[in-house]
Amino acid sequence: MSDTTVTVVGNTTRDVEIKFTNSGQAVGDFGIAVNKRVKGANGEWEDGEPEFYDVTLWGSHAENFAESCPRGTRVMVIGRLQFDTWEKDGEKRSKVKIVADHVGPDLRWATASVAKVQKGEGGAKPAPRRTTAPVHDDEAPF
Repeated sequence: MSDTTVTVVGNTTRDVEIKFTNSGQAVGDFGIAVNKRVKGANGEWEDGEPEFYDVTLWGSHAENFAESCPRGTRVMVIGRLQFDTWEKDGEKRSKVKIVADHVGPDLRWATASVAKVQKGEGGAKPAPRRTTAPVHDDEAPF
């Protein structure tokens, strides 16, 4: 299942919980609720049954997301499905989660400000911004 790429758009159901591996790498976990809207028989839009997913982020990606997207934020997640199995009280359990490759706010219903972080830094520490020189169409956008 790890080769299956998915894209989901929904609202975060909890703030990102950041933990660190023994080597110091950040791992962030959060939930997302996806609610499809469908037209009912009467022609009115209705909310469908919500789907809930656990999402995992790694490294500075996790730290940046935690700084940027609190609970309730409408986000887009692109990642791969990971099938986890474990045993609890002698009973086998399993679930599918999303290991995110890309995440960000959904700008259809909100605005966002971007603060670029310097390479090698964790967390959302803004890099120095160049604000005095105008951007020309023939310049690279970064």
